Amino acid sequence: MHSNYFVTGATGFLGTHLIERLLARAGQIYILVRDPEANACIDLLNRYSAQQSRIHLFKGDVTLPNLGLDNAQLSNLKSQNIEFFHLAAIYDIEAAEALQYAVNVEGTRNALESAVAMGAKRFHHASSIAVAGLYKGEFGEDMLDEAGKLENAYLQTKHESEKIVRGETRIPCRIYRPGMIAGHSETGEINKIDGPYYLFHAIRKFRDSVPEWMPLIGVEGGRLNIVPVDYVADTMDHIAHKDGFDGKCFHLTDPEPKRLGEVINLFAETARAPKMSMRIDTDNINPMIKMVAQSIGKTPAFKNLMASLLHDLNIPEETMGFIDYATEFNRANTDQALAGSNIRLKRLEEYARILWSYWELNLDEERLGNENLNQQVKDKVILITGASSGIGKATAMQLAESGAKILLVARDLEALETVAAEIRDLGGQVFVHSTDLTSDEDVARLAEIVIKEYGGVDILINNAGRSIRRGIEQSYDRLHDFQRTMEINYFGALRLILAFLPGMAERGCGQVINISSIAVLSGSPRFSAYTASKAALDSFTRAASSEYADKGVKFTTINMPLVKTPMIAPTKLYNYVPTLTPEQAADLLIKAIIQKPTRIATRIGIFAQAMYDLAPNFSRLLMNSAYTMFPDSSAADGSEKDSAVDRKPTTEQKFLVNMLKGINW
Repeated sequence: MHSNYFVTGATGFLGTHLIERLLARAGQIYILVRDPEANACIDLLNRYSAQQSRIHLFKGDVTLPNLGLDNAQLSNLKSQNIEFFHLAAIYDIEAAEALQYAVNVEGTRNALESAVAMGAKRFHHASSIAVAGLYKGEFGEDMLDEAGKLENAYLQTKHESEKIVRGETRIPCRIYRPGMIAGHSETGEINKIDGPYYLFHAIRKFRDSVPEWMPLIGVEGGRLNIVPVDYVADTMDHIAHKDGFDGKCFHLTDPEPKRLGEVINLFAETARAPKMSMRIDTDNINPMIKMVAQSIGKTPAFKNLMASLLHDLNIPEETMGFIDYATEFNRANTDQALAGSNIRLKRLEEYARILWSYWELNLDEERLGNENLNQQVKDKVILITGASSGIGKATAMQLAESGAKILLVARDLEALETVAAEIRDLGGQVFVHSTDLTSDEDVARLAEIVIKEYGGVDILINNAGRSIRRGIEQSYDRLHDFQRTMEINYFGALRLILAFLPGMAERGCGQVINISSIAVLSGSPRFSAYTASKAALDSFTRAASSEYADKGVKFTTINMPLVKTPMIAPTKLYNYVPTLTPEQAADLLIKAIIQKPTRIATRIGIFAQAMYDLAPNFSRLLMNSAYTMFPDSSAADGSEKDSAVDRKPTTEQKFLVNMLKGINW
């Protein structure tokens, strides 16, 4: 007589994949669900719609005695030759302790009682390597009480739930302890952030901020036992249907797990992020140094600093106990049960790229996309300065179909109306305001109108600016160059910020996005007036972001690389060097709106800043070489003769601009 199956947690990640294996066998499948109308349940039925007639729903809850099933239901199941799979659990290290105890511990006890009541011939329990706690050394499949420190509710409840199963003698049991379950090795599918996925956000941040070739220093760390969900489902299904293994426990783990540093480097390589070329093994650190470091780590100041850093990297504090994870898992029972099967555990290298790609496209909360953008800005008021052309216009066009109210600000009313017409053609809500940002009166008038008609500004984009390319030696009698760049680039932005910031603070939300320049980070020669004005805005923004951190107002600085706009047109050299298009620059603004980071900068920009901090003399010599290699234009020095920057670049110039892409020369 073939078996039928009763499954708890069938709509979960592992459950969904195990159901696929069970459907490949003969028999009916009964699943416990709290709400048959829930999306997870509907998704499961749709996923296996061709065999939906073999899937039967039982409404209940693992936190209730006998799972909430009545005597009639239990009696009807008695004749079904049931193999009972208990997968339901809270697999979240951050979940509330009370909830974890209710589901993981009491839920397992209730599942066992119901399995006995329905006359199940076997109870299959999905446990976890978490039951070993922070054990140092090799942990056997027959071990449990020897577990190491169980320092959080997740470890404790998984340990206690398995102890309940081991103590049950009325029904044959099999226990499965998977490692950290990752996505499907062929599709990358995963439905939540857990285990190694906590590293991905930090890796992406480094990829976006630091050149790929820059070597980093990190930790070697302990061994992370990662297994793909398809391997876990295949193994559970195979062992569950093999005779002679009742009463045994099985480690569904990687026999050769990688250390934390290796895992980080593997995914960093996949993401084209910088890797840790030097990894510190804490086992080799002097005990005295370790003791001092541990003492410092217990101070409130250090704890607050670490909490803030982990928050920025989206890493739960509870994971810190696993940095030096020292447990190895003996899998003698598993190897014996799998002998002769075709089940093979893939090496992480074989599917790391698949996992990363799926996460980046589907689970990265800061991913760019129209759906994400629309959620952020629908019905919000966004004011963009310098909106008649270039970056401002491109950004407005990208926001056209987002549902936001777009306010376009510049001096040229006719050009603004042209942009507005294009946005209206796409169905966008757009309004134009001709304003001179260097005028106190004009900006005050604009602010009064905006506050009265739109209730204020939710997102302020200070994009309008002026750039002057002229060496200091040619500027001894041109103080007005410095004054006029400061007037628009710094004071123009500041007038708007001071006008709309009170409303943002009062509402407890809002964002100010300031377009700065890569020149601030690189110290580009011949741009002293421009760089000084943008640096002033950067410094103000940094101070303001600290003052308003607890008021719900976000500040973002974008150190924009060279962009092909009318502002750089006078320098003919820029026709031949790498530049962003206005649309590519607008992508950075959309990223700022969605992610709300403190700063957005290219890897080269951050590298230039780091180089100046670490090796200022080398940095100055490099910039001086560029200063002599790219002389002033004929317009800048007042001559009429053709200048080197008015012609195609030489081979040497091409080499430099391509090595340091995006920097102003």
